[in-house]
Amino acid sequence: MAPRPNLKFHASFLMLVSTISFALMNASIRDITQELEPMVVVFFRNAFGLLALSPFLLKNRLKNFRTARLGLHGIRAGLNVIAMAFFYVGLSLTPLAEATALAFTAPLFAVLLAILFLKERVKTTKLLAMGTGFVGALIILRPGFGFTDVGSLWIIISAFIWSGTLIVIKLLARTESSMTITAYMALLLAIMSLPTALIFWQTPTIYQCIYLFIIAASGTLGQYTLTEALGRADAQAVMPLDFMRLIWTAILGYVMFNEVPDVLVWFGAAMIFASATYVAMEKKSDDS
Repeated sequence: MAPRPNLKFHASFLMLVSTISFALMNASIRDITQELEPMVVVFFRNAFGLLALSPFLLKNRLKNFRTARLGLHGIRAGLNVIAMAFFYVGLSLTPLAEATALAFTAPLFAVLLAILFLKERVKTTKLLAMGTGFVGALIILRPGFGFTDVGSLWIIISAFIWSGTLIVIKLLARTESSMTITAYMALLLAIMSLPTALIFWQTPTIYQCIYLFIIAASGTLGQYTLTEALGRADAQAVMPLDFMRLIWTAILGYVMFNEVPDVLVWFGAAMIFASATYVAMEKKSDDS
């Protein structure tokens, strides 16, 4: 049964909020990692994210931590913190729009992992779409036509690891609420990211702490609204809006860092996004 029009509107609104939140988070990470070590930023993003969630968790008397799948939450958090580490380091070295475009490859990697490890069968058209997306990534990276910067490679590695996280989130979403998934993400990631942060420790200033809290709040909001949007409407109704994340990051990249993506970045990004959107829609159709 198709979602009601008001649910589609709410889902679309939540998706737009998600794109703005993630764009703000990425731009803030790009800026603050010029001053603080990325691993320190990873820790504070998670610690302050938990702080931002605490009023909601306390209001529900910590009911959101009730789960029978703690092990799966732990696996998700472990993959997530590694993906974040690669992404934050890569983002500190890579133009904002380019990093965002390459991050869109994560759903493509997720399908590839599902084929290899979950033995899922996919249509030929989906395989062609995945190939198109990976070609788009190569267009952005341009291997053989110049130096492929290390930051872009870190982003690709991050997207690959994050794709494993997406599969785990899908498994969790069958029984867990959006708030429970988000709550455990914040708690376990804060714990897991602390040891590495201590190795590279820098004590942030008050100004930097405010910036770090903005990163945490926008990232947590983005995660929650994305999960809610996908839960309220079909992927085909909301996934096309995710491309707005690239628009916002391009604007912020220009305003904050004077970065202007070239034509090949936009072309490659469009290929990746169209491919990822098609895969998401096809997956939703297969599941229905």
